[in-house]
Parts: sequence; structure tokens; C-alpha cells
Amino acid sequence: MRNKILNTALVFFVVAVLAIFAFYVRVGATADQVVVLRTSGMTCGSCVKKITDALQSQRGVAATEVDLESGVVIAGYDSKQTAPEKLAQAVQKIGFYSQVAQVVTPQQFRGIVGRDVGGKAAPGGCCGSRGCGAAK
Repeated sequence: MRNKILNTALVFFVVAVLAIFAFYVRVGATADQVVVLRTSGMTCGSCVKKITDALQSQRGVAATEVDLESGVVIAGYDSKQTAPEKLAQAVQKIGFYSQVAQVVTPQQFRGIVGRDVGGKAAPGGCCGSRGCGAAK
């Protein structure tokens, strides 16, 4: 009888722990759209990281890429959870001018670029005296 009570208590404990973990696990977003943002004011890898972090913190964003040299930010996102304009606003909110240039499907993106969205951000250094987000 004692073993049965201990086993039951153990099962309830494990179920409770799994339920708590379920609330903290972020379900990965799947991209059904890819937005291309024209963004200015990026000067270094720190800017790239700030933009990447800002977009990744948005609900529904599955992958991001930032091309420092061309001033292009690409984000794969779930269109049921966010909109391209909201993603441009998230970039603007941290100090960079950003506007939606194009929205395509992941298949169209793959056809144009030859790969899936989600490449790694470029390594970078420091923005120097201008600071990140300074207008050109």
C-alpha cells in the first residue's frame, strides 16, 4: 500500500513538472512568409545583433538575416502571428530606419536566392563614435 502511494505521488510530481516546463517552452514559429526590409543606420556587427535580437523577440519570427553592407534585413515569419509592418516597426523602435521592400513566400525566396532563410549574422565590431542606429 505504501509503495502504491509513493508511486502515485511520484507520477503526480512528474506530471506537474512536465506541465510547468510546457508553459516555459517556446514553440518554434514556422515561416509561411519572408519579408525583406530596407534598413539604414547599420554600421557594424553590434547593430546586426541588436536588429536580430529585436526581430527574434517578436512573436511569430522563425528566422532572421541581416546584410550590413546592402542594408537589407530578411525575416521569415508566421503571418498568423505578426505582420511585415510590425517587424519594420520593431527595427525602427531600436533606432534604425526600416521599411518593407518586399514580401515573398519561403519557396519564392529559395527560388530567388537558392537557399532557405536563416543564415547567420555577420560577425562585427563596434559602431565607434557614431553609435548604432545613427542615420547616414
